[in-house]
Amino acid sequence: MDFAGKHIVVTGASSGIGLGVAKLLAARGARLSLIARRRELLDEAVAELGANTAGFTADVGDKAQLDAAIDAAAAHFGPVEALFANAGLTGGFTPFTAFDPEVFEQTLRVNLTSVFWAAQKVIPAMIAANKGAILVTGSMGSKRGMAMNPAYVASKHGVLGLTRAIAVEMAPHNIRANCIIPGFIRTEALDRIPPEQQGKIEGRVPMRRMGSVEELAEVAAFLLSDAASHVTGQDWAVDGGVLESIEV
Repeated sequence: MDFAGKHIVVTGASSGIGLGVAKLLAARGARLSLIARRRELLDEAVAELGANTAGFTADVGDKAQLDAAIDAAAAHFGPVEALFANAGLTGGFTPFTAFDPEVFEQTLRVNLTSVFWAAQKVIPAMIAANKGAILVTGSMGSKRGMAMNPAYVASKHGVLGLTRAIAVEMAPHNIRANCIIPGFIRTEALDRIPPEQQGKIEGRVPMRRMGSVEELAEVAAFLLSDAASHVTGQDWAVDGGVLESIEV
């Protein structure tokens, strides 16, 4: 999984899974364009990852901002050869009948529509090169229902369908699209949960522990790499067996 010189765009790259995957890609030689909303965290990530990394501030839920960021990335590092569409919102937890329609629309725009926009933006250059890879961050909510979060579940189901649609249509152009499904991955957000709640979460995982960002990053890197050259249209869970467990 050597990414020497390959230009990869990562959205939602200033923290959590996005930053963790970016660190691994940088260590393996990629030229990285990081896209995120929070300028301060983005600057910190760029400083940490080194000279072959550039940051572009954008709210991916705003098409004009996202387009401008990807254009700037291509101007800086050349055509985008791989995309990790990772940015997302949780949507909040509210009973269905009280769920705010504006939150629903915003969550779909960030989690689903932005992936469509980003893929549509980078694919022409991939078609011209007859090669490319797209990886989308899905969720266990891409595969299962979840009470009180219709926006998140709908968006993550949609992302998986969009990934499969891209994969089938773009396969003749040697462009691959896959969806990574994180389980309970220990990130800053999960670390803020009280220890007793963390214990309950770990108890729901057949492997009896949360996964690490580093473990997920290894799978993401594989799916973005030439080592996965015949893998497309797939959803790949990194969940310690949660989706196969009747305990969920």
